[in-house]
Amino acid sequence: MSQLKPRIALIHATPVAIKPVNDAFERLWPAAEVYNLLDDSLAPDLEKEGALTARMGERFMELGRYVAADGADGILFTCSAFGNCIETVATQLAPLPVLKPNEAMFSEAIAQGDKVGMIATFAPSVTSMEAEFKSMAKAASSSATIKSVCVPDALKALLIGDAQLHNRIVTGAANELNDCALIILAQFSTAQAKEAVSKATSVPVLTSPDSAVRFLIRYYDDN
Repeated sequence: MSQLKPRIALIHATPVAIKPVNDAFERLWPAAEVYNLLDDSLAPDLEKEGALTARMGERFMELGRYVAADGADGILFTCSAFGNCIETVATQLAPLPVLKPNEAMFSEAIAQGDKVGMIATFAPSVTSMEAEFKSMAKAASSSATIKSVCVPDALKALLIGDAQLHNRIVTGAANELNDCALIILAQFSTAQAKEAVSKATSVPVLTSPDSAVRFLIRYYDDN
């Protein structure tokens, strides 16, 4: 692996996640070689199934093995509802770094605030994300708690190309988190609302793409 230009595979379950994370790499780490793999049947299949299945886990392993065989130096998944599947990929492909969508953002949030507010737009992801946050807080011996607001209409707006409506809905949800010390935007696609949310609140706002890229920069600086 070239320390100057690591090859990072981005694996997506929805096309609306692609631009925000590529923009984050371009802003924060343009030296990285980034490429995208999309399977946009994953999220609809999860909604139909109602839970992660063994076959879903196999599909994630197939995606992970594919990019690993293609020479990836690291893998970043951007689909926040599939944490358990991604953990299995990380175990099977170790020592190749495999990053879950929100773990870097959660780590930063736990370090910065006791009460964290989360705005989500994909309802099936909320339960698993809250569990992941609580597990990470416990492992860090932190008292941080999480309060979630889910606005699925924002994602519907984004999927039909109305980014302005998406951002207005997400920003409106921030009003329900006035008692929080920090706000995190759960989905990668939600990152585009950061500027609007930041203007509507006095607390810091974190996004998954920026936190993930910062984590990877630190990882490759140390290795």
